[in-house]
Amino acid sequence: MTLVAITGASGLLGGNLIQALRNDGVDVRALYRSEASIAHLRDLPAMAGTRWVKADLDDEAALARAFDGADGVFHVAAAVSILSKVTPGLTSANVDGTRRVIDAVRRARVRRLVHTSSTVTIGLADAGGADATEDSPWNFAELGLNDGYCTTKKQAEELVLGALAATDLDAVIVNPGYLFGPLDVKPSSGKLILDTALGKVPGVTPGVNSFSDVRDVARGLVAAWQRGVRGERYILGGHNLPYTTVLPLIAARAGVRPPRFQVPRVVAAAVGAVGDLQMRLTGREPLLTSAAVRWAFCDRFRVSSAKATTTLGYTISPLEGAIDAALDWFRSSGRL
Repeated sequence: MTLVAITGASGLLGGNLIQALRNDGVDVRALYRSEASIAHLRDLPAMAGTRWVKADLDDEAALARAFDGADGVFHVAAAVSILSKVTPGLTSANVDGTRRVIDAVRRARVRRLVHTSSTVTIGLADAGGADATEDSPWNFAELGLNDGYCTTKKQAEELVLGALAATDLDAVIVNPGYLFGPLDVKPSSGKLILDTALGKVPGVTPGVNSFSDVRDVARGLVAAWQRGVRGERYILGGHNLPYTTVLPLIAARAGVRPPRFQVPRVVAAAVGAVGDLQMRLTGREPLLTSAAVRWAFCDRFRVSSAKATTTLGYTISPLEGAIDAALDWFRSSGRL
């Protein structure tokens, strides 16, 4: 039987990737850091047969042991943050962790690495122009959007591209969008759905993002492993929509009143500045930062998944299904 290993198996994408692979009859080694992080997954029928392996990204030897004998490795683990600046924690998880995964993959002689990057490593679309593609130059820094997360994810992707050029590594890179769907235990991106359903979102901003069903993206990762071309990047995006459309859609599916207040940029900027100050004083992540504010008002975060659609057979499902699945998950787990 074909065997693969997954880092970040406990997260939103990792859990759905396990299901997609198991549905295809693939044997899975799912790496995790603590028992608590996978408590929501262990007893699910869809996870039956999964081999759970405790291994941390800071331990290359443990990674190599977990990867030994695998036909492929899916590197999904990452630290997500809205911090404006790069921190040692983000560098350790996203950059150093990726370096160790690359070294462990080569050490274990794994046939192929699928590196999960992000659409934040894709350049922003031109104002009023075509959607961004894999060839769009990365312009976040010049537009003031290079926060700690997207900077370290870009650095991690460059490590993979560098290893491809300098070694015999066989790897493909996938760039998912903003993910909605089930198994979002933290929650991560599904917090937008949960907070909207609970009436905790005070208002809307005019920014745009590419919203994807996590189950589509999980299948896209499998397709990249099976059919992707060595060294290529594949955007796994979804529906390019403004938050002014997405938040009312979430509210409608949840059966609650949508947020109607249009947040003035000057007000959001003031809150973001307070968050930056709080971050500097406490070292902890605040509710909002100036970088997050710039994201919330950016209307150029539009991407095209045409390459993945044509080459990998990637599909984009209606967003309503992803929202409904997320809501059902939050209800079944006691969040709603």
